[in-house]
This record gives sequence, C-alpha cells and structure tokens, in this order.
Amino acid sequence: MIKIGLIGAGHLGKIHLKILEKSKKYDLIGYHDNDQKNVIQIKKSNDYTHFKSIEELIDSVDVVDIVTPTISHYQIAMMSINKGKHIFIEKPIASNLKEAEKISSLAKKNGILGQVGHVERFNPGFKSVINYIKSPMFIESHRLAEFNNRGTDVSVVLDLMIHDIDIILSTVKSKIKSVSSSGIAVISKSPDIANARIEFENGCVANLTSSRISLKKMRKTRFFQRDAYISVDFLEKKAEILKIMDAPKNPGEFDMILKNAEGEKKRIYFETPSVNDYNAINQEFDHFAQCIKENTSPIVSLDDGTKALKLANQIIDSFNNE
Repeated sequence: MIKIGLIGAGHLGKIHLKILEKSKKYDLIGYHDNDQKNVIQIKKSNDYTHFKSIEELIDSVDVVDIVTPTISHYQIAMMSINKGKHIFIEKPIASNLKEAEKISSLAKKNGILGQVGHVERFNPGFKSVINYIKSPMFIESHRLAEFNNRGTDVSVVLDLMIHDIDIILSTVKSKIKSVSSSGIAVISKSPDIANARIEFENGCVANLTSSRISLKKMRKTRFFQRDAYISVDFLEKKAEILKIMDAPKNPGEFDMILKNAEGEKKRIYFETPSVNDYNAINQEFDHFAQCIKENTSPIVSLDDGTKALKLANQIIDSFNNE
C-alpha cells in the first residue's frame, strides 16, 4: 500500500481523512494541522495519528495530500517535492501563476507525480458522457451555491468557477483567443458573482456564471456541438444527450421531426447514458494511486492545474479592465 499523509484537516481535509482511512490502496500514516482546537476535535471521534511538524509527516510518507489554505500550497508542495514525495494538491494549485509554474517545473525535474484536486473531472455524470463531447462550439456553465463564509477570502472565480474552467479546458482543444468578464462583490470583499465569456481560436465560445449567494444550488454545464447537445448535472450526477440526424424517409409514429428553413428534415432523439454511482473523491485518489504504481501522468496533472489557474487569473484581471 502507498503511505500517505495529509496536511490541513479542515472541512475538506476531514473528508479526505475518512476516505483515505477506508482506502485499500493507501495506508493513512497520519495528518498535520496547526489549529490545536481542530486537532482536539478530531481526536474525540477518530484515532488518526497527529504529527506535530510538517517535516516529520513528509518524511514518513510516499504521498503528501495538501488540503491547506491556498496561500500555503506552494511552500508545502516544494518541500514535499524536494524530499522526493508525490503530491496530491487541492485546487487551486497555488496562490499565483508563478508559484504554480515552479511547482510543476520542480516536479518534472525531480520525477515526482502530482495531481490537482479538480474533482469534477471524476464526477459520474461527466464521466458518463466524456466520450460523446467532441469539438464543442458553445458551452454554457452555471455553478450556484448558497452562501458559506468558507472560501470567501478569494474571488468566486477561484472558489467555484475554477471547477468549470478546468472542465472546459479539458474538452476544448484550442488556444484561448480572448477573455471578458464581470464580477460583483455583494457580501465579501472579493466578487461573489461572476460571469466570464471565453473565446477560443477554433471558434468555440464558453459562457460561465458562478455565484456563492444563490438561494439554490446548481452545477450544470451544457455542451453544444455539431449534431448534438450534451447536458451534465454535476450536482445530481446525471447527464443527457440530444442527438440530431437526417430524418428517415418514413419516420416512425413517435419520431420527433424538425424541418429547417431550407426544408431539410432532422430527427431528434434523446439518450440518457448509464451513470455509475461512486464517490468522486475516492475515485480521484484511486486514480492517483494507479498513476503512481504505473508511473503514468494523472488525468488532472500539475500542468492542468496551472492552466486552470492561469485562465482564472485572466478572468479576474478582466474585472479590473471593465
């Protein structure tokens, strides 16, 4: 089994601890957290080994799971890589692009594998249609959440939208042409609502909206491409596909037929792909374990995390240029 240790046992860190404790691929050696009140709270209900120093934890494991506030990602990642440890690092990969690039560069130089926790790549709904998404030309994404003061130290772009940024970058195989955006701070000191329009060189346009002061939750993305429309509900973990094809000469009684301005008839039909129900976080950890075992690049590499952060920063910079 792969020895793993966690640094940062906050809300998400506690979820990671529970998953790693039950994992058949990892041996959870222990965790480190600076907040003594948090350590005492964890000790009351769990028997995880607490390491008093980050260095001691890193020296005791093969993989370091970094779930601390973003501002400390760089320091811990660099320390881990220099000690020859693989890293699983939560999104965003770092506080700024320069730090992200240094993490990725040092990992490559030292032969270290790293995976960024863009967990939506492992969402069962998205995984069920990934092979159907081919050359999308318009993408619309909505990610809405009820207000929670956790994470409001950064813009909603880095808090929520970055999930969809990573999804879009993984499905559009083209360079970015332009970025325009707007953001509004309502409760926090940084934007709580944001909208971004991303144009790619191949003509694809992506429109992203994120809010952390919504009255209801929503995590939906729709992909429009030639002869198909694909919808993914990340919250409900489901998806549907609407396909368009030339209508047969003799349509069936229940066929849905549309005729365009040129008189061409098209048949519309729906397909609901089978979705396997599993825990996405557990899936991403299992994937990383396999990558370490086989020495292969993770689906969400350090480079992918860096690209997502770069685009997130472009969106944020666009706020200031309005």
